[in-house]
Amino acid sequence: MALLDVPSRSGSIPSSIVDHYLSFDAVNFDDTHNKLSPISHQVTHIFWVAIQVRETEETNVTVNSLMLSNVLHVFKSSSPSRLSHITLQTGTQHYMGPIHDSSLATQLVPHDPPFREDSPRLPYPNFYYALEDLLKSYSPSLTYSVHRSSIIIGASSRSVYNSLLTLAVYASICKYEGLPFKYPGTRYTWEHFCDMSDARVLAEQHIWAAVSDTAKNQAFNCTNGDVFTWKSFWKVLCEIFDVEFVPFDDTEEFDIVGEMKEKLRVWDAIVEENGLYKTKMEEITCFAAVHTVLHFGFQHVCSMNKSREFGFFGHADTLKCVRMWVERLREMNIIPRG
Repeated sequence: MALLDVPSRSGSIPSSIVDHYLSFDAVNFDDTHNKLSPISHQVTHIFWVAIQVRETEETNVTVNSLMLSNVLHVFKSSSPSRLSHITLQTGTQHYMGPIHDSSLATQLVPHDPPFREDSPRLPYPNFYYALEDLLKSYSPSLTYSVHRSSIIIGASSRSVYNSLLTLAVYASICKYEGLPFKYPGTRYTWEHFCDMSDARVLAEQHIWAAVSDTAKNQAFNCTNGDVFTWKSFWKVLCEIFDVEFVPFDDTEEFDIVGEMKEKLRVWDAIVEENGLYKTKMEEITCFAAVHTVLHFGFQHVCSMNKSREFGFFGHADTLKCVRMWVERLREMNIIPRG
């Protein structure tokens, strides 16, 4: 397997997980062309999971479209070109709008859950829409599949949005300092349903779509197939990290973004004292994104009916996945044990 890395954060990928590794700047056409041309005639499938996140969605549209366009140009202009299919990783922002664009966030009216693939596009700029349109422009010489995940749960030291690692860092700091592990959301999200996408289920769906004729040129939601409440999720985290479960308190406001900005040196101390893989908290966490998710005013739930109707039956138990992925993060020496 060849892994093509489009850097968005500092860090490294363990060499044990790939046979070959190329790093390039997909925004820069010359660098993309120079790095990928030598292998362009060999590649049959691309699994596109790259993302660049900027302050405005208009900029996200421009930058992310440019990256994918540059890569596709190299592979499709190769002689001969063997590229036949690309899987595109997107997410539920497709149904909610650009929730991380502060200039638009308060204006957004999401679709009613459960989110369905046939929902019409929302009247806001969205780089997911732009990427889908770009892929469609290559039809029929290139088939595609779109994979709309929920909140992805997995183990990585360098993801742009890694909610589990973010909460694991928060729990580790609370454990280290003897602080209460407060829930930094609202009563609504505490009590109502949410879903997640295990990275293994997501990868399984990408591969299924890449080799299944029925999945060609289709978009699919991809979640674990179950739901949970953040209250139940919090209890699991408390057990894993041996921190006290604190019932949600409406009367006490807690700004996790502001609080964690004051804990950068605490994380440095945790890393040093436990001999962890060298990381900076601001590089491995996404507290602003977690704050957004935990303040949703709707149930963040997707329908998996279409995926099942087309023949994909991957699933996972979300709360069991939390335990497994936290253990994996410990094995990777990113967070402390015990």
